[in-house]
Amino acid sequence: MNDPIIYIVSDSVGETAELVTKAALSQFSGPHAVIKRFPYVEDPSHIDEVVSMAKEDKGIVVYTLVKPEIRRYMVEAAGSENIKVFDLIGPLMDQLESMYSMEPFFEPGLVRRLDEEYFKKVDAIEFAVKYDDGRDPRGLLKADIILIGVSRTSKTPLSQFLAHKRVKVANVPIVPEVDPPEELFSVPKEKCIGLKISPDKLNQIRRERLISLGLDDSASYADLERIEKELTYFEDITARIDCEVIDVTNKAVEETANIIMSMYRGRKST
Repeated sequence: MNDPIIYIVSDSVGETAELVTKAALSQFSGPHAVIKRFPYVEDPSHIDEVVSMAKEDKGIVVYTLVKPEIRRYMVEAAGSENIKVFDLIGPLMDQLESMYSMEPFFEPGLVRRLDEEYFKKVDAIEFAVKYDDGRDPRGLLKADIILIGVSRTSKTPLSQFLAHKRVKVANVPIVPEVDPPEELFSVPKEKCIGLKISPDKLNQIRRERLISLGLDDSASYADLERIEKELTYFEDITARIDCEVIDVTNKAVEETANIIMSMYRGRKST
């Protein structure tokens, strides 16, 4: 007996249909089926080709087609040639349509598109963690956006917020005693965004931070003179880069993130 031939037909890449078919086949011993995958089938002429080959090979057709007219054509074309066909997605879509009283999008490839968006988000989140707080300057060369600011200007929360929008963000802390990485001055200035804050607001934030840690709020970290020195150094660095600067003094993270995303999209469209 020849190994059975199964034609996998999909209006997307066909991964779902192939995986389900292999899962079903795994429950049987004996001949190994030959699987032939035909992706991006959206035209009746393509279905005619598959049906013709399946007839010649005495094969069967397993398909995931979301457009009703293409699904109907598959059934009719295969039926006229006595080819067995198995619709993996149509019956479930019809049932869900009836349950929810909603019409499907009938748009091929949505699962794959959603998966790609999900993995882009995961990559961006991992990137933000890996290159947080200037940990590895090499990340600056790979980043979509580089946030620059002194301590407690919301660089890390902003990096994570933007990562959930699938943007790869690195951030660089500015400290007078530490020279910024050379990579910061070699990337396009449009990638860099400075985060400015008023001395008084930063003083308040840092004092609260020290208290929350059980430390003395009069430490140099929250000293106003020290803060002004840091902010002056920050202004020197951003002027040297000649990058955009956002005043985050009275802004929530979400508000600042929206401004940054607007700048980012504007840059991508030019």
